Amino acid sequence: MATFEAKDIRNIILLGHSGSGKTSLVESMLYKAGAIPRMGKVADGTTVSDYNEDEKDKKHSASSSLLSFTYNSKKINVIDIPGYTDFVGEMIGGLRAADACIVVVNATGGIEIGTERSYRMAMEKGVPCIFFINMLDKEYADYDKCFDDIKKKFRKHCVAVDVPVGKESDLKDVVNIVSRKGLDTLSDDDKAHAKMLGDELAEAVAETDDALLEKYLDKGELSAEELDKAFKKAVVKGDVTPILCGSAAKGVGIKELLDMIVNYLPSPADRPAVEATKQDTSDKTSVAVKENGPFAGLVFKTLSDPFLGQISIFKVFSGKLPANGGFYNVNKGSREKVGAIFSLMGKTQIPMDSARAGDIACVAKLKDTQTGDSIGDEKSPLKFEDIQFPEPAISFSLKPKTRADEDKISNAIHKISAEDPTFKVTRDEQTKEMIVSGMGDMHIAMLLNRMKMRYGVQVEVGTPKVAYKETIMSKGDAQYRHKKQSGGAGQFAEVWMRIEPLQRGTGFEFVNEVVGGAIPRPFIVSCEKGIKTALGSGPLAGFPVVDVKAIVYDGKTHPVDSKDIAFQTAARHAFKDSMLKAKPVLLEPIMDVDLVVPDECMGDITGSLNSRRGRVMGMEPADGSQVIKAKVPLEEMYKYVNELKSITGGRGTYTMSFSHYEMVPPNLAQAITEKAKQNKKVEEED
Repeated sequence: MATFEAKDIRNIILLGHSGSGKTSLVESMLYKAGAIPRMGKVADGTTVSDYNEDEKDKKHSASSSLLSFTYNSKKINVIDIPGYTDFVGEMIGGLRAADACIVVVNATGGIEIGTERSYRMAMEKGVPCIFFINMLDKEYADYDKCFDDIKKKFRKHCVAVDVPVGKESDLKDVVNIVSRKGLDTLSDDDKAHAKMLGDELAEAVAETDDALLEKYLDKGELSAEELDKAFKKAVVKGDVTPILCGSAAKGVGIKELLDMIVNYLPSPADRPAVEATKQDTSDKTSVAVKENGPFAGLVFKTLSDPFLGQISIFKVFSGKLPANGGFYNVNKGSREKVGAIFSLMGKTQIPMDSARAGDIACVAKLKDTQTGDSIGDEKSPLKFEDIQFPEPAISFSLKPKTRADEDKISNAIHKISAEDPTFKVTRDEQTKEMIVSGMGDMHIAMLLNRMKMRYGVQVEVGTPKVAYKETIMSKGDAQYRHKKQSGGAGQFAEVWMRIEPLQRGTGFEFVNEVVGGAIPRPFIVSCEKGIKTALGSGPLAGFPVVDVKAIVYDGKTHPVDSKDIAFQTAARHAFKDSMLKAKPVLLEPIMDVDLVVPDECMGDITGSLNSRRGRVMGMEPADGSQVIKAKVPLEEMYKYVNELKSITGGRGTYTMSFSHYEMVPPNLAQAITEKAKQNKKVEEED
């Protein structure tokens, strides 16, 4: 692939609700741009984007994919994201690399939960958006309703850029309002409607610039040149959100979409500088996209290829990385050698001689590099803000079906968790049970299906376990002396410690306040190690401990018997004793639940949520139905789908994502604690 400057690159992320046709849209874009000779179909498993066997099997995307191609002398990198909310981690990673977003809307379904979530997340990340109303060739497609819903749901500066000619099976073309090409082909009524939309667009654009607004109010119109220039500026800044339309299946509106991407959406050079930290001084700095600076990039996605192994996908913010060179991993503090550099078109590799500022590129077989790592120049290392992936909230026990599966499972899980940071695997040291955690039932099911299809590993899945955690509500103080003499070398350590609660979501903090050398520095490190092992099993019910600050402030040593293991042991016991004095409590995951239910079921649904300790946060009307937004403990959401179907006659739906952790009510906490202790006792007896 030819070398492109930052101004000639477009990094686009495709977002939208599942079933809106994102994969079909990118397939149509590739065909229209001449990147592929014929269009594939999701139903046939022949699309460029959904190339994995598990995606072909399920007929929908389960992982983000990169598709790079050229159109009108511009390089377009498209990141195609799965639509199901369980795969929110893919969206979060992709948004760190994207310079613009296309939110795809199903013309037969309108604004769905996934549509709204995608748009709002892109806005939070400061990524300019456009809407594409897709599937206008389908029966019951309604452009006007979708258009009105977008404007009503989001903001008035969402403006039409083109309008469809024909409906459903008779959909023929789209007419561009900005260029005004094709307006003559419209009927008189449609011309009047298009003119009204054109006036709305001109007014919205004029309102983004005071001088332009004054001229517009004075003359009542803008010249084509003024409108075009101001429109691009407004789109780049995110002040105006264009609405395009068409049909991916019929190829209608695709050229107009591609023209919008290359002519109006921002290049990496148009985007604001990204904040980073200088690792040598810890000072903050702004990194603008430029080729003449030191190399700096961020790995936002990892793939596992059966032939190449691990593929790291990264965006370059500064400088360039030549093939057969190397870089410094800022997070790991290690050097990495680089062989071939390439881009991707689905699973097809496109060789690159170097990765330059603003571009997205891939390298294979790195030793230490993972998703979220900052990479750059060892002489001037820059660390970008970490990618904040949500914590998984649903867990299952996992057991290999056969001895052969047991031998293969570790390798398969390592590869899958490297691809998806929201999928985590832990091993309960007490029960030796493997626990997999993810964002929801579908997330876990898809990844276990991937394990079976890609790596031939079959597993038995146990009852879901809520990922409870333990924390403290007040301060605690304890001292512990570890003394062991058994004929040989002895062990001695004494640790004085206090603990304090931290703000929810902070995690763990270790502080050394020892003075006068009461505990030598190497043994301070041992204390921290010991405490971190204790974090894995809290004193209440053996759940992980979070949001605690541990302060070691005094202790004693022995000139001969003090050693690393002794201080680890003493610190571990001192931490547990401090926890018991600091009012330990259980925390449970609280979920954001969005329900779409018929109007007449509102009372019954809010009652059912209240009975499950849910809190209704808001309601929004939506054409004969209501969207209820609630926060509900995960424990209460298991099998809720059956109750929802019963109340709504099968018409209600809900989506769920992790929100935060919250204290379990004392009466319930006691039952959970007793059950956990009973289970532990049974397992120990077995």
